[in-house]
Amino acid sequence: MQDRPTFDELLGAVENFLDTEIVPNVPGARGFHGRVAANAIRIVRRELEREDEALAAEWAGLDALMVAETPPMGRKALREALRERNEALSARIRGGEADDGEFAQKAAQHVRNIVREKLRTTDPELLLRSNEGGH
Repeated sequence: MQDRPTFDELLGAVENFLDTEIVPNVPGARGFHGRVAANAIRIVRRELEREDEALAAEWAGLDALMVAETPPMGRKALREALRERNEALSARIRGGEADDGEFAQKAAQHVRNIVREKLRTTDPELLLRSNEGGH
C-alpha cells in the first residue's frame, strides 16, 4: 500500500484540474469530454470509498434471500461470487418464485436496496432528487 499521495488525493487532483482548468477554458466537444472525465473520476472515487461496505451489504441481502454463505476473501473473488449469486437469484425470479408472496417482497426490497446503493455511487444527486419526489 502506498502512503501519500493516496489514490483519493491523486484522483482528486486530476478531478480538480479538469473542473478548474479544462472545462471552463476548453470549448465544444473537448470541454464536454473534460466534464465527462471529471464525472468519471468522481464515480471512481465514490466507488473506491464505498466498495467494501456495498459488497458486504449486497452479500448480506443475498444471504437473507438464499442459503447463507461465507463470503470469499478478496475483492475480486467476492465480486465474482456476487455475480454468481445474483445470476442464481435472477434465475429464481425468471422462474416465477418472485411473482408473489414473502420471497417476492424480500426480493423486491433487496433489488431496491442494491439499486439505491449503486445510485449513491454513480449519481447521488439523482437519488436525492428521487427521494424529494417521494419515490
